[in-house]
Amino acid sequence: MEFKDYYKVLGVAPDADEKAIKTAYRKLARQYHPDVSDEQGAEERFKEISEAYEVLKSAEKRSEYDQLREYTSSGSFQPPPDWQGGAQQHNSGEFQGGFSDFFESVFGQAQHGSRQGFSRQHFAERGEDIEFKLAVFLEEAFRGESRTIQYEVPYFDEQGLLSSQSKTLKVKIPSGVTDGERIRLKGQGAPGIGDAPAGDLYLVIQLARHPLYSVEGRDLSISVPLAPWEAVLGANVTVPTLEGAIRLTIPPDSQTGKKLKIKGRGLGREGARGDLYACLSVVVPASADAKCQELWQQLREHAGFDPRSGWGV
Repeated sequence: MEFKDYYKVLGVAPDADEKAIKTAYRKLARQYHPDVSDEQGAEERFKEISEAYEVLKSAEKRSEYDQLREYTSSGSFQPPPDWQGGAQQHNSGEFQGGFSDFFESVFGQAQHGSRQGFSRQHFAERGEDIEFKLAVFLEEAFRGESRTIQYEVPYFDEQGLLSSQSKTLKVKIPSGVTDGERIRLKGQGAPGIGDAPAGDLYLVIQLARHPLYSVEGRDLSISVPLAPWEAVLGANVTVPTLEGAIRLTIPPDSQTGKKLKIKGRGLGREGARGDLYACLSVVVPASADAKCQELWQQLREHAGFDPRSGWGV
């Protein structure tokens, strides 16, 4: 019988990876499918393409086929005398007929029988999933809002060529989403082939940089500037949060870098909210008049404080 070079059938190299094999199959199958092709011999070509893909998509079948391919790759074919192969061991999960004598001699008869004629169900293949990075403002992520997005989806045209088309969709951003979170929108990915369903669209949330808050997971941080006397004496200051301003008590003798935890004022959904951290920062006035300079001098002399006393120099 004739040896079938499945790599040549799909037009891929023997070391092609799974993605390249799948792409080649989709292109050729769409081109020669009897429902869309008027070419002479399209049905037989489609069956040949399907058989090649049936073998090369399976790591186990492909490994056995590669062993035989080394034995002989052209002319007549006869399995080696000691060939164990996959006869009567391999069941086809998708392809339903039209298997060649070569296929049956290597892998045995398929589960559905080898003379049933090709099935169009085999050509039906679920569309690809698409990942879309969606930049959102922190306030949008916190409240949850609707946005209209536009993205590209791949598809095969009537000539079987891979192309793309633009798709517009209004999406709802769930409240409390966090940076890097993936949101699945079922059936909004690339269209399926044949009667197969479309793939899914995954929105990957990317929080835009905020002028006030920094984000770490579900927690937020905000820098709270303090006058020197507020840090020393303590104070009540107004701090903005995503839910409105609050009054925060600054304890006496607070240092720059001290963090005060404001529970439940971060990101996340109800029952799993993060926290807001107020990071204190002492700020010295940019300029001072003569009276202020005099008071600062008196404070230095009276306090007797050396912030570098622990340096040991």
